[in-house]
Amino acid sequence: MLLATSAILSAQELMPPASPGGMVRLFTTDAAILEAQEARKDLPCTVTPAKPVLGFDLKFHTGYDVNVPLKELAGSENTLTMVFRVTPDDHPDASTYFSQHVNVPAIDDDEKGPAFLQGEFNVGEGKYHVDWLMRDRSERICSFHWDAEASLPPKDKQMSLDIAADAIRPMDTEPFKQEPPIQREQHDKPLNVKVMINFAPQDSASATLQPLDLNALVSILRSIHREPRIGRFSIVAYNMQEQRVIYRQDKAAAIDFPAIGKALASLNLGTVDLKRLTQKHGDTDFLSNLITSEVKDAKDEPDAVIFAGPKVMLDNGLSTDTLKQLSDVKFPVFYMNYNLNPQVNPWKDAIGNCVKYLKGVEFTISRPRDLFFAWTDIMGRIVKLKFGRTGTGNGASQ
Repeated sequence: MLLATSAILSAQELMPPASPGGMVRLFTTDAAILEAQEARKDLPCTVTPAKPVLGFDLKFHTGYDVNVPLKELAGSENTLTMVFRVTPDDHPDASTYFSQHVNVPAIDDDEKGPAFLQGEFNVGEGKYHVDWLMRDRSERICSFHWDAEASLPPKDKQMSLDIAADAIRPMDTEPFKQEPPIQREQHDKPLNVKVMINFAPQDSASATLQPLDLNALVSILRSIHREPRIGRFSIVAYNMQEQRVIYRQDKAAAIDFPAIGKALASLNLGTVDLKRLTQKHGDTDFLSNLITSEVKDAKDEPDAVIFAGPKVMLDNGLSTDTLKQLSDVKFPVFYMNYNLNPQVNPWKDAIGNCVKYLKGVEFTISRPRDLFFAWTDIMGRIVKLKFGRTGTGNGASQ
């Protein structure tokens, strides 16, 4: 178990060429095994390739699972080294090499069961060939080779991915790294949007924010940030379980992702504040006050307010009086409802009912394609309401 849990998330390192434009330097034996493309089992293991799957970050995620009997690793501490190359079929001279090292603790001779290892990387659309090997300190080898194809279905071909066709990249281990500068449209009336995002797990009772949920929510923010027609961003990041705003950013030229990541580190979903236990409808009061202050009394004069996050199911929804206070809101309101299993809970939540009252539009984000098409629709509506059907503030056609 120690081996399995420590190995699953060990990073794959991109192997750079020995010199600019040169070849990657490999051990002679490793190079020969990769070239031979024959399966070897000196070190018994079973490799199961993972089919490329499109993530919310609009990149194809793929990789492999490795199963090694623990008895084969019995003895003193060991090190497993994995080396593999990924080659696009359309560019056979453009292979990308990775390495991965796993430290193996001392294992008793009578240990039973398997050790599980994993590796992941990203690719763009295309066909690829993977040559893979693993060796231990005794130079025992396990090798495997497979083909993979990453492809959008015909109905999704219009989607713009965040990785080029035939590109091969290591997995991104920093979900909150800052975005590169965006070339934004320059005109007298830059769009100003406010995003109110609930950083919370799908299961409201969960004590942790799972990586899948976190990456999906961050991907929603990145899709908004990359829109060149937006010039100002106001961000309100909150958590319904803790009933508090954890980060705020007002009318900024760019979303500060590292600051959001730092703020999220303060979440402690596994505990309950005693003060909240004494409040009969604390969650409803928190959401009512938040929406009233950020939507009705918005001082940042947004061109649109976008709610994002998982459903917020309250025992007592927002009161009629609260909703009536929002009646004079002039800007459009949208809801990007992150819901991986909409069939399990098809009912509108408190935010959905509020958006409906404001004659806004709700989008269910269950798959990566939902995020792409929802954001395309939202931007089309914002531009139409702000500038009219045929142009932006600088006269460019839409």
